[in-house]
Amino acid sequence: MENYIANYPVTFYIVVANVIVSLGALYLYPKLIETGYLKPYRTVRKNTWYELLTSGFLHANLGHLFVNMFTLYFFGPVMERVLGGAYFLGLYLTGLVVAGIPSVIKFKDDPNYATLGASGAVGSVLFAFIFLFPMEKIYLMLIPIPIPAFVFAILYLIYSMYASKQERGKINHEAHLAGALWGIFYLVIFVPNTIDHFLTVFGLV
Repeated sequence: MENYIANYPVTFYIVVANVIVSLGALYLYPKLIETGYLKPYRTVRKNTWYELLTSGFLHANLGHLFVNMFTLYFFGPVMERVLGGAYFLGLYLTGLVVAGIPSVIKFKDDPNYATLGASGAVGSVLFAFIFLFPMEKIYLMLIPIPIPAFVFAILYLIYSMYASKQERGKINHEAHLAGALWGIFYLVIFVPNTIDHFLTVFGLV
C-alpha cells in the first residue's frame, strides 16, 4: 500500500475522498446527500453549479461506491503514470463536470430528478485508457473471458446510447456516455501526441 500511495498519490487520494465523503453521507450525515446531489431543476434556478462536482463524491449505496472505486483503483494508476498527476487530476475533475452537463440539460425542468456518483469521471478514466491501449484485454465480472478494450468500448457506447433514450431506471446513462466520450476528447485536446500514439497502435504511421 505504501508503494501505491507513493507512486499513484492522485488516484489514492481521489479514492479516499470518495470513500470518506460517501460513507459519511450514508451513515453519519445524510443531509449531505441532499445538499450535494446534482438536481438540475435546482442547479439552473439557484445557480448551485458546485453540484456538478459535489455529486461526484457521493454514492447511493456501498455497491455503487465499490464498483466505481474498484474500477478507478485499477485503471487510475495506469493513467496517472502515463499522463502524470496534473493531467490525470484534470481528466478526473473535468470528467465529473462534463458528465453532469447532459443531465442538467435533459432534466432542468424536472423538480424530482436527482443524480449522484463518480461514474462519469471513472468512465473518463476508463475510456482514456481504452483510447491509449485499445488492444489490451479487459476482464468483466459477468463475462468469464477477456475481451479487447476497443470491443468493450463499442458495446458500452451502443448500450449507453440506447439506454439513455429509455425513460426508466435510476442509472444515469447520460453521464456514463458523456464521461466516456470526454475521456477521449480530453486526451486529444490537452495531452500532446495522443493522436500520434493512437495511429501508431493501429500501424497507421
